[in-house]
Amino acid sequence: MIGANSETVLITGASSGIGWELAKCFAADGSRLVLTARNTAALQSLADELHRTYDVEAAVLTADLSLPESPERIFSELQGRGITVDVLVNNAGFGAWGKFSELPLPRQLEMLQVNVNALVELTGLFLPGMVQRRRGGILNVASVAGFVPGPGMAVYYATKACVLSFTEALAQELVGTNVTATALCPGPTATNFGQVAKADPARMVRQVRMSAEAVALYGLRSFRKGKVVAVPGLQNRLLILLARFGPRSTVRKMAGKFNGIRR
Repeated sequence: MIGANSETVLITGASSGIGWELAKCFAADGSRLVLTARNTAALQSLADELHRTYDVEAAVLTADLSLPESPERIFSELQGRGITVDVLVNNAGFGAWGKFSELPLPRQLEMLQVNVNALVELTGLFLPGMVQRRRGGILNVASVAGFVPGPGMAVYYATKACVLSFTEALAQELVGTNVTATALCPGPTATNFGQVAKADPARMVRQVRMSAEAVALYGLRSFRKGKVVAVPGLQNRLLILLARFGPRSTVRKMAGKFNGIRR
């Protein structure tokens, strides 16, 4: 892994939540930053804060990853600016709460585009250069949802399973290249995720949630250590352990109950 003060980090979904906090963590390490999301005003506010607090460079690049052309546009624009990305943080993503058959199909397909397609394409665009230079890394934000099926959020859980599997495979392929891949797998976190997913507010209040700051700090430390799968929080690690050894039928029912599916 290269020194933080000589690296440039691209963070998607940096305008709020875990992405916002990851930007602050990398800035505290002295990294230069490229921040991308749809909300230009929020990105610029973050960039100004990072420069003021940590005296680091922070460039803003507005992009909507639900548009299939966005990953290539991001890559081309950074090439045009002469910016070499050493670390790619694929944080952008969202969920949708409800039964698959009752949710709008276009919204579900948009979720696949943002959570999986854009992540894979951005990785495919930036990773070869890292391998060639023998420096850098990929930090993908997955979820504890990636370890289990998710009745009530079926597509979201499936996208995170894909991110987790993809990252683990990449990590093994990258052995010996001096480039790493880490999957950060948080559980419930205090962000605006529930609002975007249109989850039941009462259910969200009952959840024990980690702070986005704590999740981001754990993610950065795990990434620096070259850890492949990083699960913050003892409770989340215990839940994953139980899911691995429990009968699949029981795991499905428990996940469904957690998401408000009673049958």
